Amino acid sequence: MLSRLIGAVVRSILVVILIATPALLIPGVSADAKQIVALVAIFGAALTIFEYASTYPGLIEFRDAPPYNRFRFLSLFATVFLLSLTCRHVLDPALSTQSIYDFAAMAGRLLDFPYSPVRLVILMMPPDSTFEHLDTVRMVAGVSYGVGLLTVAVFYLYINAIDWPFTARRFNVWVNLPTFDPTSGGDVVFRMYRDASLNMRLGFLLPFLIPALVKLWAFVFEPISLESHQNLVWAISAWAFLPASLFMRGLALARIAEMIEEKRRAYSEA
Repeated sequence: MLSRLIGAVVRSILVVILIATPALLIPGVSADAKQIVALVAIFGAALTIFEYASTYPGLIEFRDAPPYNRFRFLSLFATVFLLSLTCRHVLDPALSTQSIYDFAAMAGRLLDFPYSPVRLVILMMPPDSTFEHLDTVRMVAGVSYGVGLLTVAVFYLYINAIDWPFTARRFNVWVNLPTFDPTSGGDVVFRMYRDASLNMRLGFLLPFLIPALVKLWAFVFEPISLESHQNLVWAISAWAFLPASLFMRGLALARIAEMIEEKRRAYSEA
């Protein structure tokens, strides 16, 4: 119990650092914005402690099947950190952030090609956006989308290289999939494969669909400009992280369904 509580506290501290990173690194953040960030960080820390200190299932999936959530956290933290340093260099150029800025510029150029998600993000910006702002959007979109692709690729290689999720402990469906009811009807394996396929399709399509939906929103309501660099960091991070997270969930569900099939086959042959 004590080790679980200590682990929950450590995770909550990491969540606070993640939420506070843009406000700490990007210059010019107002005092009111910092207070809002502090409030959100406290809420995130409390939710993390509540989830990981409890032995019962909550809202977080694959809680006891590491390193699924560690991959997700590292991906989001790397995205937010790199984007914050890129925006910091745009506002206050310095030698310490020059290498990150050059990397972001390269990622933006590589991933900005016709019909790519990065190009669609640039096209969703208001027509009166300045060239400098569009260039910043290109860089942060390229970095965030690249980190998302890398995270999915590494996670796919990881779960196929080892016996995940059964390497460390027995897999508890109730704790790790709190929203999945195995008794609700239908074959469990079929439903897992179906949910996995849906999640992976959404993960692939969302980077294309979100800019299109934002553009449609601009025709009816006020266009979203993302002039604030802190808002830009969080919006672009969410745009890349949510699809990557859905794709990872699909891979994880497909892996569990595959292992259930293997267990059934072994029992039938015994």
